[in-house]
Amino acid sequence: MARYRVLLLSLSLSFVVQSVVSISFYLPVRGRKCLREEIHKDVLVTGEYEIIEQPNTKSNLKITDSSGHILYVKEDATKGKFAFTTEDYDMFEVCFESKSPMGTGRVPDHQINLDMKHGVEAKNYEEIAKVEKLKPLEVELRRLEDLSESIVNDFAYMKKREEEMRDTNESTNTRVLYFSIFSMCCLIGLATWQVFYLRRFFKAKKLIE
Repeated sequence: MARYRVLLLSLSLSFVVQSVVSISFYLPVRGRKCLREEIHKDVLVTGEYEIIEQPNTKSNLKITDSSGHILYVKEDATKGKFAFTTEDYDMFEVCFESKSPMGTGRVPDHQINLDMKHGVEAKNYEEIAKVEKLKPLEVELRRLEDLSESIVNDFAYMKKREEEMRDTNESTNTRVLYFSIFSMCCLIGLATWQVFYLRRFFKAKKLIE
């Protein structure tokens, strides 16, 4: 029983690490930096950002998917929160862009603090407990249930990707085999044609009978 608890705890910790992104970086003036992350389908994503701006500068925030659809945009962003639910498994991009009029001289870089959560960590279980009037133990059980479901979905997705990769490898191996057979047939046909051609040529020159 203790072994299963340790396994569940280790899985929970690994999932939490993957579901929380906290980063701080500097954005040069008139520069642009983007963060990309792959997220599964029907997953809640929440985030909180803070931009320490410099005089005569503005920063914009835009979140898009791989198709260019805008999920969140904020011009002249300084501090705020965002939330969205993914419609499909995709690569999502969070971009910060700094703008400043030309001729403002040297301006220090912006400091940006970003905290992103998705999946179980993005849910507000305190609010769920208030709405559904759940006890602390029931809230923890709900959280563990959601966490277990997320882990199962992750394993199911990895299994699906493994099957797709295996099918792709098998298809590629089959195509390579057919191409090799076709190449051998072409070489054999070319060699046969060369033998008959040279035989006729030497006969025409009366070099052989």
